[in-house]
Amino acid sequence: MVHNGGVATSDAVPDAHLAAQLATEAGHLLLQVREQLIAEGAHSWQIMDTGDIASHRYLVQALHDARPDDAVLSEEGTEDPRRFTADRVWIVDPLDGTNEFGEPGRSDWAVHVALWERGDLVAGAVALPAHGVTFGTDPAFPLPASTRSQPRLITSRNRAPYAAVRVANALGCDAVRLGSAGAKAMAVVIGEADIYVHDGGMYQWDSAAPAAVALAAGLHASRIDGTPLVYNARDPWLPDLLICRPELADAVLDAIWGERRRA
Repeated sequence: MVHNGGVATSDAVPDAHLAAQLATEAGHLLLQVREQLIAEGAHSWQIMDTGDIASHRYLVQALHDARPDDAVLSEEGTEDPRRFTADRVWIVDPLDGTNEFGEPGRSDWAVHVALWERGDLVAGAVALPAHGVTFGTDPAFPLPASTRSQPRLITSRNRAPYAAVRVANALGCDAVRLGSAGAKAMAVVIGEADIYVHDGGMYQWDSAAPAAVALAAGLHASRIDGTPLVYNARDPWLPDLLICRPELADAVLDAIWGERRRA
């Protein structure tokens, strides 16, 4: 579902709604920070750093207030050792696409908020603040039908991952470049693209919320070898990701691995 407003933070608020509210409100904060610093002529590095810190502090405090017994894994935070034994862990990226956030006029950056509970992602939201929308898991965004004759693959702005090149060549994809992982994943969710594959390295917070939203929408989400995405592992490194339309998953995985996948 696309969310355009917030709800009150309390124990009565469902986790999915809380995720969407916090991602949306962090996005509003980031827009204010960005506008003010650009108006002051701040350097892009100052804009990026200030945005990262402001969003992180807001999310950590808001989660502490709303769900004080839950642990938090955040890109910008120090390790919370409670997460290794906790049943519930919020995995957040306060500002996904920091470089894009630092460039005036760019809209391909996001805020990620996801909840892991006893081995599974149970709620998540990806806010695209510059577009004024937040995608959540409950209700899920309805997967649109695809009318393209050739799949559209979305990949990073500055590099084409090896796996993406293999998929594009094998499936004859049209390729589109975009910034943050959240923006790329949501392009698949709304049907602007059909495949997002990344093998260039990332962390759990880069993909947790996008994967939660994509899975809720009925998309395929996995590692690039087809194995499940595992979150709240002790090592936050989760280096690759595939999100695509379910009818394309086998073809994409075959394109990446070929005979090795079927061996």
